[in-house]
Amino acid sequence: MQRKYIGLFFIVVGLAACRVGRDYKRPALVLPDQFASAAAPSDSSIAGLEWKKFFTDATLQELISRALAGNYDLQLALKRIETADAYVKQAKVGWLPSVNLNASASTSIPSKNSLNGTSLNTFLGTSHIEDYSLGASLSWEIDVWGKIRRQKEAALASYLQTYEGARAVQTGLVADIANSYYNLLMLDEQLKIARRNVALSDTIVQMLRLQKTAGEVTELGVQQAVAQQQTAALLIPQLEQAQAIQENAIRILAGELPGSVARSTELNAVVLRDSLPTGIPAAMVSRRPDVRAAEMALVAANANAGVAQANMYPTLNITASGGVNAFKASQWFTLPASLFGTVAGGLTQPLFQRRQLKTQLEVAKIQREEAVISFRQLALDAIGDVSNALIKLDKLKEQQKIATDQVNTLLLATSQAQMLFRSGMANYLEVITAQSKSLQAGLTQADITRQQLSASVELYRSLGGGYQ
Repeated sequence: MQRKYIGLFFIVVGLAACRVGRDYKRPALVLPDQFASAAAPSDSSIAGLEWKKFFTDATLQELISRALAGNYDLQLALKRIETADAYVKQAKVGWLPSVNLNASASTSIPSKNSLNGTSLNTFLGTSHIEDYSLGASLSWEIDVWGKIRRQKEAALASYLQTYEGARAVQTGLVADIANSYYNLLMLDEQLKIARRNVALSDTIVQMLRLQKTAGEVTELGVQQAVAQQQTAALLIPQLEQAQAIQENAIRILAGELPGSVARSTELNAVVLRDSLPTGIPAAMVSRRPDVRAAEMALVAANANAGVAQANMYPTLNITASGGVNAFKASQWFTLPASLFGTVAGGLTQPLFQRRQLKTQLEVAKIQREEAVISFRQLALDAIGDVSNALIKLDKLKEQQKIATDQVNTLLLATSQAQMLFRSGMANYLEVITAQSKSLQAGLTQADITRQQLSASVELYRSLGGGYQ
């Protein structure tokens, strides 16, 4: 008898060592050796910097901290982590048996004219049957084909997917706050330029009115100068509107009510990093949270395919039940006479399930291939994001130099046009034209500066920085 049980034990252990489905292996990715427009490949990357070290502006650091504490999207992402963690805890004990406790009491009163009623009265001297039972039942599925292990693997991968998803939300949030802050500083600078231009226009209008009184210019010249002044003045409420909306957007990102955002820094005072190392593409793929989340989704899909395959194989279940049972309440807990117990084992092989199991396996394999495609697509998009940010930084540096030279040239041209106009060597149209171009050049330069800062933020985000 002992040999029989020992043999059965080794058979169960041997079957439990089997595992269907294939172990996860990262699919091949076509990655460049280095990013386009980058210097020689290096292991160092700005993505390894904490966001507090990458963004050194004190006001921006405070805004990011408030957003990380109050942003609702990030809070939802953290709740999804908690949900996934609960499923992981459930999967970890999936190999344990399920145990149920049950208690029941019943009374059956058959018809006195029935065979059961007559028999009860004849042999037991009673007109009813009582039954009292208290017991526990156990059911244990032996993980023969590794199905439970695959379920645990899928649950863990889903947890890591939500974890990386939360990191991706934080990375995007940090980038959004930084870009919004830089956009706000740009609006401040453009507003300052517009107000300065209005003041200059007022001087030119007064000068033309004096010359009209002297008969040196016509009313048309005065009207054109006033129109130029109104053009600059129109920018002020437009920029103030954009400014207020941008402040509200920052406050809402931080989970706060709309309102103003205190700041003391100017756009030109923000220092752009001279060195922005990117590291190598392969390291970026392993670091960037949204790419990692896509890979974890692939791991889960691969494990679910193994579960679907295991569902098509036999299931080995061991069941047991025991407790106390009596037909009289007074004898319910009379031991050992009222004790009962049952132990059984069963092997179930699905034969015909109306193609449900085969369909589940086919769909699981398709979903795994879809996850492979999504992972590769996201990795390619990530490479493109980094390359685009590097190109922007390179070309915006050239644009900034040209824009700065243009601003200086037009400021000088405006000053000289006014002097020449006073001396009668230039007409009022040249003064107005120079002033108009100077205004536009100043606005453009501020926008290019903002674009440079945003490109550095985008490079930091696209490399996977911002969640530390």
